Amino acid sequence: MKLINRKNKLWITFYHQSKRYRKSLGLDDTKANRKLAETKLIPEIQYKLNTGEFFKDDNVKKVPTVNEFFKVSFEIHKNHRRALTQKNYLFVYKNHIKPYLGNKKLDEIKPSQIATWQNKLLETLSTKSLSMARAVLNVVFNDAIADEIIVRNPLKVIKKPHNVPTREIKPFTKDEMFTLLDNVNEKVRCYFAIGFFTGMRTGEILALKWSDIDYENMIIKVRRARRQGIESKPKTKSSIRDVDILDVLIPYLKNHLKFKIPECDYLFTSNFKEPYNDTTGVFARYWKPLFKKLDIEYRNPYQMRHTFASMMISNGEDILWVSNMLGHTTSAMTLTKYAKYIVNKDKKRGTFLTAS
Repeated sequence: MKLINRKNKLWITFYHQSKRYRKSLGLDDTKANRKLAETKLIPEIQYKLNTGEFFKDDNVKKVPTVNEFFKVSFEIHKNHRRALTQKNYLFVYKNHIKPYLGNKKLDEIKPSQIATWQNKLLETLSTKSLSMARAVLNVVFNDAIADEIIVRNPLKVIKKPHNVPTREIKPFTKDEMFTLLDNVNEKVRCYFAIGFFTGMRTGEILALKWSDIDYENMIIKVRRARRQGIESKPKTKSSIRDVDILDVLIPYLKNHLKFKIPECDYLFTSNFKEPYNDTTGVFARYWKPLFKKLDIEYRNPYQMRHTFASMMISNGEDILWVSNMLGHTTSAMTLTKYAKYIVNKDKKRGTFLTAS
């Protein structure tokens, strides 16, 4: 039986009938407490082990399965996670963790099992999806450590997958952009105009209300997002922002007034006079069919955001303004993504080096 330190608390670890056990003594790791443990507590535990009283009294904490403890972990975080994040965590757990690890006790999961689980998932999932599954499982293990159920996180031993593919930036040209806007259904034309002329995220546009359009100050207030029928705050704190209404966008906003209905506060509504639950239906019905009749290479609707950013930057707009419009946390993030679009062909470089 061995004394160990766990976050400045005294624990014991021992084997009984070929199975390893860990138990917190509930004491700070001090010289006096170590002496107490060695002279009194450990002998008492050894005596109870020999007589069978240790397990009869349930002195060893019952270790829950991953399934059992996920419910606890999920409940712990429900008040500070976005509702959509909770929904995504639950989806990932049910589909990618529960079938493989759900019935295993937390203290029985070995790094080798984590590696096997990862390899199995990579047969059907991208490395990005696997990284998400790791993030969900990592929270469960860390919560179990905080509750002193396990001592270490087996996920930390196995490296996360590399080469997570980033979403390719493939913006539309100016001509392609206006061709798409001219041909899209008039009911949602303003939706796509906002996407192209503000760089807002698709879920942020879907959540817009008429009260968010401020003509007096020429701004659109971004205060929420909609996805999978759930309305939540935008992606990050910096995503809560005011975006400028460019002159080119005004006619689209004005024309969209004809679709305003008194029963609903939202700019964009379905045939049932309710806000769309998700962007999926809008894209399937109005976006994808456009490319079948137009001679334009198909790109997903997120490229509207990339088109706005790349077009503004390549035409010399201030990078800080573009960053604020996009809702990026820092302008450095914007530069990292769109640096290749910064063009200044007329500037002659190095003129300061000429001899005076």
